[in-house]
Amino acid sequence: MERGRLFQRRRFCRFCHDQTPLDFKDIPLLRGFLTERGRIVPRRTSGNCMRHQRKLTLAVKRARSIALLAFAEER
Repeated sequence: MERGRLFQRRRFCRFCHDQTPLDFKDIPLLRGFLTERGRIVPRRTSGNCMRHQRKLTLAVKRARSIALLAFAEER
């Protein structure tokens, strides 16, 4: 039996493609890049480019420090 190669569509950076601004006050946008435990989703999973992933990480950390986002979700 011959195995076919799995085809996975290449992810694209949402911020580069749509030109959406990345702001630490945009909580619904930031929550989309957090897991249910409160961890930041890695770049290989989210599909962000390196520049926007770094800006996203900084925005999440800023939102956490001024209590807009929780550091960890309660169980």
